[in-house]
Amino acid sequence: MMKMLPFLQSGPIGIRSGSEGCIGPNRQFENPSASVAEQVPACSESSVDEIWSKNQEKMSERPAGACRASRASSITSNESCISAGDSPEKGRGITGILRSAFKKIKKTKPPSVKQVMVLLGEQKLCDATQHLIALEKSLSSKSEEGLNASQEDIESVYEVLKHKVFSVLKDSMLLAKTNPDLLQQAVEALKEQEREDQNYMSENPPDQNMQFRPRKWKELWMATVKESVEARMKDTSRTPINENLSAVGQNLLHMGKTMKEDLTVVVKYIKELYPPEFNVFSIYAEFYHDYFASQAKKNAESHLEDKDIYLLLSWVHKIYPKDMRKDHALAKELDKVKLGSLLPSSLSKELEKKYLDSEEVTVKNSLSKCLDKEIQRWKEDKEPEKLNGHFQSELLGIFVIQSIYSGQKRAQDISSAVGEELSQRLLKELPAFLRSYRDAFEDFKEKSKKHTHYKPILIANINNCWNFREYTEKNMAEKDDGKADILSTLGDIENSGFDVLLQQLFAQLKPMYKKFTENKWDSSNEIMNEIIKTTSKHFSDFRTLRDPFYHAIVEKIHTRLVKEYIVRLLKRKVSLKTPAQQQTLAQQISKNAADLEAFCMSNGSQATWLNSVLPKLAEIIRLQDLGAIKIEVATLATTYPDIRKRHLEAFLHIKANLSRSEQKSILGYLADNKASTPPRAMLFSNINVS
Repeated sequence: MMKMLPFLQSGPIGIRSGSEGCIGPNRQFENPSASVAEQVPACSESSVDEIWSKNQEKMSERPAGACRASRASSITSNESCISAGDSPEKGRGITGILRSAFKKIKKTKPPSVKQVMVLLGEQKLCDATQHLIALEKSLSSKSEEGLNASQEDIESVYEVLKHKVFSVLKDSMLLAKTNPDLLQQAVEALKEQEREDQNYMSENPPDQNMQFRPRKWKELWMATVKESVEARMKDTSRTPINENLSAVGQNLLHMGKTMKEDLTVVVKYIKELYPPEFNVFSIYAEFYHDYFASQAKKNAESHLEDKDIYLLLSWVHKIYPKDMRKDHALAKELDKVKLGSLLPSSLSKELEKKYLDSEEVTVKNSLSKCLDKEIQRWKEDKEPEKLNGHFQSELLGIFVIQSIYSGQKRAQDISSAVGEELSQRLLKELPAFLRSYRDAFEDFKEKSKKHTHYKPILIANINNCWNFREYTEKNMAEKDDGKADILSTLGDIENSGFDVLLQQLFAQLKPMYKKFTENKWDSSNEIMNEIIKTTSKHFSDFRTLRDPFYHAIVEKIHTRLVKEYIVRLLKRKVSLKTPAQQQTLAQQISKNAADLEAFCMSNGSQATWLNSVLPKLAEIIRLQDLGAIKIEVATLATTYPDIRKRHLEAFLHIKANLSRSEQKSILGYLADNKASTPPRAMLFSNINVS
C-alpha cells in the first residue's frame, strides 16, 4: 500500500508541493470577469485531470451564485459546479479513496469536441473559443501519442471555428446593423485568441507542447479586413449607375461613396467592439485609402478623356479630402489617421497640366466660334434684340463671359491653385479675343453702312463692351498689364461706335454754329434754340445704349456743343471797343450758356465740369478792371488747365479796348499759372486756333 503513495501525491487528489501555481482548494479566482481558461495556469508536472478536478473542487466550495454565467464566458455552469455531497467519503481506506477520486475525475472531465461543435452550431463563437482554449491547455501535459491524436481533433474543430469567426468578421459592415450580437461573438472570439497568444508568448520559455501557438488571429483579422475592403470597393453593383458619368467617373463615385459609408459604420458600430490596441478605425481607413489611391493612380497613368481628368482631379483635391469630412464623427477620426492624398504630387501636377492645357484650348475655341456666329448675325442685317430697352448681342453679351467664367469656376472647384492658374491663362486670352472683335467691328463699320439696321447693330456692339469692362474690373488687378490692354481695346470699340453715331448730328450742327460769327451774335438765342432742337431729335436713338454709354455719349455731345461755341468766340470775327458792347455780348453768352446747360443736364449729362467755362468767358468780356480780369483768367486756368496763351490771346481779341501792354500782362499771368491737365478736363487742347 505504501507503494501507492507517490501516485497519491501526484494524482488528482494529492496536493504536490510544486504546484502552487495551480488553483488550490483555498484559492479564489483572481478575475471573475475573465474566462476560466485564462485562470487555469499550465502546471508542467500536473495532469489534465488534476487541473480540471481542482477547478471543480474550488467551484464546489463557492456558493452556486458565484459560478460564472455571462454570455461571453460560460465554460462551467451552475449545474457543473461540484456539490458538497460529491466529496470523497472518509474512513473508506485506500480503495475507497481511489474509487471516489476516479468518480470525481469522471464528473470533472473537460468539455468534449462534440460539445464545442454543438456550441459552434448554435453560433456561440466566444463560448466555443473558450472551450477550445481549455481543451488545448488540458493537453499540454499528456504523452506525445495522446497529444497528437487529441490535438488533431482540436485542430479540426479550430478550422471550423476559424472559418465561422472570420466569415462573420468579413461581413462586419452588414452584420454591424443586422446582427450585432453575432458580430460581437466573433470579435470576442478574436480577442480571446489574441489574449491567449500574448499569454503564451509571455511564458519563459514557451510551452513546447503548445506547438500551434501563437495562432496569430490578429494577423488573419487584418488580412480579412483588407480582403473585405477590396471586395466592397470592387463591387460597383451596390452603387446606382449615373448615366452622366463614364466608367471611370462611376467607379470613382462608387469607391468614394463606399468608403465614406463604410467608415461611418466603423465609427458608429464596429470600433466600440474592439479594444483600443486593435486600432480598428485606422486599419479600416488605411485599407480603404490604399485601395482608392491605387485605383486613382492607375487611372491617372492611363489615357483619360478630358471630363475624366477633371473628375479625378476633383476627387483628389476637393471631394476626397473635404466632402469625406462632412460627418463630424468621421472627420474627427480621419484627422487622427492623416491618410494623405489620393495621388503622388508629381502625378497630380502632371494631370493638372493636362487639364489646364485642354481647358484653355476649349475656351479659346469657344470664343472664336462665338465671334464667328456674331459676325454672321451682323451680315444678316437683323435688328438686335432688346434687353430692358437696350440693344444687346446675346452671344457676345452673355456667352463669351459665361465661357470664361465657367472655365474659371470649374477650375476653382478643383482647387484654388488650379483655379488661379487657369484664370491667369484665360485672362491672357481675353485681350487677343477683343482685338479680333475690334478688327471685325471696324470691318463691319466700314463695309455695312447701307444696312437697314446699321446703327442698332453698332449700339449693340457698344453695349457688349460693358460686360467685358465689368468682368475685367472685377477680376483683374490694377497692376495687371492685361487689364490696361483690355480697357484700351474696349475704349477703341466704344469711341469708334460713338463717332459713327454722332457723325450725322455734328455735321448738322456745324453750319448752325457758324451763324454766331456770321451774325456777330445777333439772334444768338434763336441760333441756340435751333441747335438744341436739332440735337434733341437724336437722343431717342441714343437711349437704346446702356446707361453708362448713354451718359458717355451725352457727355460727348455736351462737350461738342460747348467746344463749338468756344471755337466761334476764338475766330477773331468780333471785336468790341466799348464796355457797353462787351456787356451786351457777355449777357448773350451767359444766356446761351444757361440754355445749353439746362438742355444737357435735362437729358442726362453728368459733365458738370463744362458748366462754368462759358459763364467765366462771359465774365472776362464784361469786366473792365485789369486786376479783376486777371483774377477771372486765373480762375479759368485753374478750372481748365489745358487753356493756353494762343486760346486766351484769340479770345481777348473781342476786348478791343485793351492795350497791347495790358494784353501782354494778362497773358503773362496765365503763363505763371499753368497746371497739369487732368484727363477729364481736356477742352481747350482740342481747339485749334488759326
